[in-house]
This record gives sequence, structure tokens and C-alpha cells, in this order.
Amino acid sequence: MNLLLISNSTNAGEEYLKYPMPQISEHLKGIREVAFVPYAAVTFSYAEYERKVQKRFDEIGIRVRSVHRADDPVRMIRRAEAVCVGGGNTFALAKKMQQQGLMSAILRRIKDGVPYVGWSAGSNVCCPTICTTNDMPIVQPESFKAIGAVRFQINPHYLDANPAGHAGETREQRILEYIEANRNRYVVGLREGCMLKYDDSGLRLIGSRPMRIFKYGIEPFEVNAGDDLSFLL
Repeated sequence: MNLLLISNSTNAGEEYLKYPMPQISEHLKGIREVAFVPYAAVTFSYAEYERKVQKRFDEIGIRVRSVHRADDPVRMIRRAEAVCVGGGNTFALAKKMQQQGLMSAILRRIKDGVPYVGWSAGSNVCCPTICTTNDMPIVQPESFKAIGAVRFQINPHYLDANPAGHAGETREQRILEYIEANRNRYVVGLREGCMLKYDDSGLRLIGSRPMRIFKYGIEPFEVNAGDDLSFLL
């Protein structure tokens, strides 16, 4: 597999997709064109999303072709040199991908070694399910099942703090609820500015911040870039 799973598209105060572009460029080295899945967009059009990503990918000389323009989106995925899935609302993304048969089509391409890049919701859908997204279920997908390219769950944009004056659950408490109900599954809290790279050399964390690991029966713990993550595979 050749996966780049990014927590967030944009760091605070920076331009869209600015911080991960060096890693995306390296990951997609030699690629001329990517099939882009824009279906996490809700408050703006798929065409706008395609243009937004294209503007950044112009810097690395890669054409972006959105699957929403294809008469046969599955066929586009089958022929793609690489696949990119953008962030937004994970439920909207999953519903449209399931309707078009893109989950299984993308998994087959991933297994063939085709590079995959996802950020935020695009990272969520690479997991077994979308159950550890932060998003509101604004639409109802066929199921919570996702691509399943990795065996663990990702919680992107992972936050440690609870805002002052807020009496609700923390992100950690929500994930602890998930592992109570899903005892065989690891969840990784991927903080902003960080990403996971999975290729022939294994799984590794990229970024200056640690990643928080959750598993039923184990006290949550932190891993850093360079640490062995083989237990997740």
C-alpha cells in the first residue's frame, strides 16, 4: 500500500493545503494526474472544491480530475494513477461514495499499490468505519463501513483540551466510549499538523506533535515520529 493520511488540510493562519504539500509532492512523485473525490463538500460545490485543490496541485505539476464529472466514477478510479479524497463532512462523503461504489473500487486500487492521499474526512474513510469522525451526521449513509485500507481508526484534528466553561465530553472521553463498544479496535488521535505514511517500509508518523493511542484495556499513551507503529498493522 502507498497511503498518506493527513489530519487536517490547513494549519491556523496558513494557506489551504500549504503545510502538507512537501509530503504530498514526494508521495505523488512521477504522477501526472489524480482522481479527486470531492464529496465531503457541503457548503460549496464540487467544482469549487476541484478548483481549490487544483490551484495547490499546480505547484507540483499534477492535474486534478474530480470524479463528479465522470459518467462512470468507478471507471475513473480504475484507471487513476493516484486517488485523493478531500476533507469536509465525513457522512456526506461516505454516502456518496457508497452510492457510486467507490469504497470497494478505491480499496482495489490501493491494494494494487496506487498512491492514496486523504485529509481529514479523506483519512477517516480509509479506516474500517467512519465511526471516529468528529462530524455531525447531516445525512445517513448506507452504513458506517468505509474503505478499510488500514485496520485502525483515525480521529483527525485530535484535541486534548476542553474549552473553558464547556461541561461536555472531551475528545478523549468520546474515543473511550468508542473503544468500550469496539474492544478489538485501536484508535489513533492524529493531532493537527501531523500525518501517517504507510508504504513498503511500514507505518510512520510525520509531524512535530505526538499521536495519542487508544485501545480497550490499555491506558491511552503517546507515540512520536520515529516510534515503532507496527502494532497498529
